[in-house]
Amino acid sequence: LSADVINFAAKGSSVSKGESLQDTVETLAAMGTDGLVVRHAGSGAPHRIASSGWIDVPVVNAGDGTHEHPTQALLDAFTLRRILCGQPASGASQGDSRGQSLTGSTIAIVGDIAHSRVARSNVHLLHTLGARIILVGPPTLFPWGVENWPVDISYDLDDVIHAGGLDAIMMLRVQRERMHQSFFPNPHEYSRLWGLTTERYRVLCASQRIPYIMHPGPMNRGFEICAEAADATQAVIRDQVANGVAVRMAVLYTVLTGGNTK
Repeated sequence: LSADVINFAAKGSSVSKGESLQDTVETLAAMGTDGLVVRHAGSGAPHRIASSGWIDVPVVNAGDGTHEHPTQALLDAFTLRRILCGQPASGASQGDSRGQSLTGSTIAIVGDIAHSRVARSNVHLLHTLGARIILVGPPTLFPWGVENWPVDISYDLDDVIHAGGLDAIMMLRVQRERMHQSFFPNPHEYSRLWGLTTERYRVLCASQRIPYIMHPGPMNRGFEICAEAADATQAVIRDQVANGVAVRMAVLYTVLTGGNTK
């Protein structure tokens, strides 16, 4: 998009020496920054920056703690629109999915819901677009208050798969770096009960309507998803990556040229 980019990472910067978020942002403002893309370990940090008055520029949330990841949900919804509304799955020039809802579609999101900002943002957006969402995972990896979300909840992946009717299944990475206690017995047990194993993948392939396979990445092959499923023709994981480039370009263009500013 022809912008000049300042890459700022906390590690090795003034932040690691004790600089506050306010001082960091005000320093960036003094450098003449026209927009901020913020990825932060603290939930709510981008909102705090956008509403604080420290800097008067558009702020894009690129993931904050275990809260949300809005642009990931946008690219996931874009990908689903293209594959479920009769459009080719990849390539920005292959069709137009604007204005099409996901009403009537059923999407399963499987795995570490509690620590997943991708899951939260997708629940908000996909529900808004009319999709039915099923969250699947161990009870220990569901967040507090999830029963009030506009979703169906299941603790048994096999039940969801055998019930059929899925249009897409999105596997999530278990975010062990955010875990400070044991949420399941061991990796083998998790994979056996909630992973998209070769056996489960073959059951999906035998269904009348084979669902598309999604993953926000990075994938742990052999843990939450088997290699056979990750490389399958119905896997649209690479399409998500490709579509993410176009979607994030659109977000930046919109906010930097006078569209929505926060």
